[in-house]
Amino acid sequence: MIELTAKITRLDRGTLYRVLPFAIFMVFIGLDEVVRLLAGHQLLASPQLALHALYPVKVLSVALLLYLWRSHYGELQLKDLMRLETSSASIATGMAIFVLWINIPVTLPLIPRPAGFDPALFPEGAVRAVMVATRVTGAFIVVPVMEELFWRSFLLRYIIDPAFERVPLGRFTWGSFLAASLLFGLEHHQFAAGVIAGAAYSIVLYRTHSLMQCVLAHAVTNLALSLYVLHTGNWHYW
Repeated sequence: MIELTAKITRLDRGTLYRVLPFAIFMVFIGLDEVVRLLAGHQLLASPQLALHALYPVKVLSVALLLYLWRSHYGELQLKDLMRLETSSASIATGMAIFVLWINIPVTLPLIPRPAGFDPALFPEGAVRAVMVATRVTGAFIVVPVMEELFWRSFLLRYIIDPAFERVPLGRFTWGSFLAASLLFGLEHHQFAAGVIAGAAYSIVLYRTHSLMQCVLAHAVTNLALSLYVLHTGNWHYW
């Protein structure tokens, strides 16, 4: 009985470590969407600048949790990145998703294109530079780690077995693959590109059995997109 309780507790904590950072990130996004909706119906003054200023709080909150719980993420093995041929393929996958992302701008019906993050709202100088740097760092480092821990480490395995830590990383089933890809798409305004990206990152996991390779591919996509946004001013991608 004691051994069973210990196993259940360990599994519950494993869920918490992978779900809570993602949940906190989504709460901030949900708050942002609600405020914008109310502002769009003239029920609230548009606090766009204040909402943008919340982004560092969101990123730092998630980054802090990931750092404090880093010892519980045994599936994140930096040594996996030393497999140069595999890492090259993951980088190529990340770049391919970036190209698709800016060329398949399909959103769900009734969901308007978001205004995105426009750094010009902040005064030119140090404040704007810090906000841009935070945005790029969050997209390039924090988001890939947080999302891959949730989508590929937790959810793909949880759909197979709620005691997900018993499921080997990278085990394939059609049900988990399709469900996770669809839900990943629903997380993003660009639904079609999101579904393709979710499927691609999962395929990286199936082929490599390495979550770090998924993080690498995801990070490359987000970094390329960030640089593209800064170069073109297409802020809606942010």
